[in-house]
Amino acid sequence: MKTIYCISGLGADERAFSRLDIPGHKMVYLPWLMPLPDETIEAYAKRMSVGITTEKPILMGLSFGGMMSIEMAKLIEVEKVILISSISQASGLPAWLKFSGRFNLNKLFPMRSFAILEPIQNLFLGVKDPAEIQMVRDYRKNSPTAYNNWAINEVLHWRNTWQPPILFHIHGDSDNTFPIKYVSPTHIVKGGGHFMIMNKAAEVSAFINAII
Repeated sequence: MKTIYCISGLGADERAFSRLDIPGHKMVYLPWLMPLPDETIEAYAKRMSVGITTEKPILMGLSFGGMMSIEMAKLIEVEKVILISSISQASGLPAWLKFSGRFNLNKLFPMRSFAILEPIQNLFLGVKDPAEIQMVRDYRKNSPTAYNNWAINEVLHWRNTWQPPILFHIHGDSDNTFPIKYVSPTHIVKGGGHFMIMNKAAEVSAFINAII
């Protein structure tokens, strides 16, 4: 039985992978760590890689977790990397995120969660049913501010141009966070938004099973 190491999205946890059906494989979730002062994404990836105990693992990253899986694959030999609702290179960032990073808008306006903005944020993420809405609300409430600010800064200033030798990318054609026009996925989920790992789990699972 092969092990798939799962890395969730920004501030999320293992629940993001809970609806996937991947028989015959062991799913191991790598939790987010608290970043050290002025820690680079490369140094952070090295610390996360300590949690990998098998040789040539399969890495599966969701959103920011996909970016982190790319950084980890630079450090260890992997069998393959699977991205879900993510980007593989800096060119995948939409214009508004590039603009925010260029002018360090995240420093001027630190990320905070306001209840009045939740419906807009949920629409942007593609969150649909009550369970998903509650899950995202929990993420907003429980994810440490220091981690959020660090992670958002790393997303906005990611400059990667390298890709693993064996890379698969599952993406929704209705993703508002990372629009499909900026990426080149190997597998496309029709009508899939940024949270399709939950509300289109069957389609995402089918692609993953075909890949592995």
